[in-house]
Amino acid sequence: MKIKIRSHLWLGLILAGLSGCLTPMTDKPAAPVREVKEMPKAIVNESAPKKRLMILPFLDANETHPVSLRDHARADFITELNRAGQLIVVDSGDLKIDFTKAMKGGEFQFAEVGKAASELGVAALLEGKIIDLKVTRTADPVGLFRQVKTKFEAVVRVRLALARSGKEVFNTTKSVSLEESGTRVAQATTADRLIQTNPEVIEKLVTDAFLDFQTQIFAALAKLSWEGRIALVNGERIFLNVGRISGVNLGDVLRVTEEGEEVFDPQTGGFIGKSPGRLKGTIEVISYFGQDGAVAVVHSGAGFKENDRVEQY
Repeated sequence: MKIKIRSHLWLGLILAGLSGCLTPMTDKPAAPVREVKEMPKAIVNESAPKKRLMILPFLDANETHPVSLRDHARADFITELNRAGQLIVVDSGDLKIDFTKAMKGGEFQFAEVGKAASELGVAALLEGKIIDLKVTRTADPVGLFRQVKTKFEAVVRVRLALARSGKEVFNTTKSVSLEESGTRVAQATTADRLIQTNPEVIEKLVTDAFLDFQTQIFAALAKLSWEGRIALVNGERIFLNVGRISGVNLGDVLRVTEEGEEVFDPQTGGFIGKSPGRLKGTIEVISYFGQDGAVAVVHSGAGFKENDRVEQY
């Protein structure tokens, strides 16, 4: 036997089931997918010397956001930088320092971190910070079920500094946004609530915002000359803090120089380059050791000591 329900009773049951500040969309849009374009192998020279970049822990101006938001963005950022094959990302955990003591005004003091980082052969330090997350919503003016457009916006900043001097050479803020549309029950909700209920969208948006800096980061690092350091002199053998991973090849002849001066534009303050230090001589790479070290012998010159700079001949 069929049971009939009057229309007004049916509408009452629907309205009674509506609760909370936001109900799911009837047609939930697919989560945004970030496209990662592979760099053609012909562009990347696997044997070319690679500079070392240290990614410091990411920061967030809003302490109420979950820590996982910036941690996931940093992990994806490091993965994609390594995939490009143009540099070596060094784990900031290797420094064994208390980063909270190297901060002031919500920023890292590069001079405090740089000295320890440069001893690991790091050329530059990078700080990423989430400045703001914004969510705005617009909807049809009337109707129980309305077409709603939601705009998510992430504002992030990246700072880059030379490890040895702590001098800042790059400081840029970017805003990346994403829009989605759907049909929702017409009820108001706060921006904070929208951020909490869309964690995957927010994480992808923040990650994309930082990844958008890749080209500028590579361009900034291109101004730095590749270098390594003498880690130890033991008789006839000279141990270097750069090896196979850094692009050093067996048989390479490297120049050994004293430390040069970092030169900056007096008008803009922009980094121009490092002046050449006094040439001490040359060394020849004969073998590797450790994770990324090399052993060399004297090719010409004398007076080599720990922390002397080595560069391509």
